[in-house]
Amino acid sequence: MGEFFVNYGGIILGAFGVAVAALFAGIGSALGVGAAGEAAAGVVIEEPEKFGKSLVLQLLPGTQGLYGFVIGILILFRLDPSMSFSQGLLYLAAACPIGFVGLVSGKAQGKVAVAGINILAKNESQQVKGIIYAVMVEMYAILAFAISFLMMNNIVA
Repeated sequence: MGEFFVNYGGIILGAFGVAVAALFAGIGSALGVGAAGEAAAGVVIEEPEKFGKSLVLQLLPGTQGLYGFVIGILILFRLDPSMSFSQGLLYLAAACPIGFVGLVSGKAQGKVAVAGINILAKNESQQVKGIIYAVMVEMYAILAFAISFLMMNNIVA
């Protein structure tokens, strides 16, 4: 078993990196989109004409999952059975920023999106403020995506 890990430890760690990026960011997005969807459904049942406006706020937390998916795919394309243990470890490290920030920010952005949907329900003319609040959380997911991308691209093959 030890020889197997010595020979294939790099690709195994790299594959864990793919999983970290896609799974954690995806979970954060699923939680955020789900929470916002519940709130939006409550508004739309009473005022169906607000569907489009509530959909914008519901979709915002979904971007973290997309960022994690992109980093995961980019790492996946670089995996090679002959890669070293240290390269695999570096790919795993590169996946961590978007994976973990995506998890937390997706969930947090969902909460902010719920608040924005409450703004939409009570004062439709102020809806843009709710969108701006949700986009503020998005900035941290974008920064984590950028760091993961830059880290991944600086790994010497």
